[in-house]
Amino acid sequence: MRPGTLLISQPFLGDPNFERSVVLLCRDEPEEGTFGLVLNRVTNLTLGDVLDLPATVGSAVNDLPLYVGGPVEPNTLHYLHRRADLPGSTDLGQGVYWGGDFELLVSLIGSGIVSADDVRLFAGYSGWSAGQLAGEMQGQSWIRHPASAGKVFTLASDAFWRDILREKGGRFKVLANYPVDPRLN
Repeated sequence: MRPGTLLISQPFLGDPNFERSVVLLCRDEPEEGTFGLVLNRVTNLTLGDVLDLPATVGSAVNDLPLYVGGPVEPNTLHYLHRRADLPGSTDLGQGVYWGGDFELLVSLIGSGIVSADDVRLFAGYSGWSAGQLAGEMQGQSWIRHPASAGKVFTLASDAFWRDILREKGGRFKVLANYPVDPRLN
């Protein structure tokens, strides 16, 4: 699958790590596997809670919310942004970039050149070994939404899963209303 693709979990997936989640694929290599970030799991933590930042960076940087990118290596930091000119970043399409020079990005946010709304920070990531995601796709664990990286900055994280399914329309619109626990329906 191409970077910039969204994976939307089926409502009956059964994996608490990915229940009602939307994952943005950042890399998919046949031999190396797949790397992605869960977009809709915001924490109560900010960047200032997990990193010792210089006082000079200001509250715009310290107060950036931290998302759970996935269950793999939760002590690592990953980020998405809208800066095409950030050295070392990877273009995911639709004006969304992954990674790059973090110190420069922090400096640009601190100086007001980059808006905090144009950055998403993630602790950990979602990873699949070579062939694993293809198997999950065949098992219909995920709904594919290609070339949708731009949604990262346009949908509210708490309603992301439901809104993206509604946007797909048709049978997916029905899934958006599927109860978390059908036994309680």
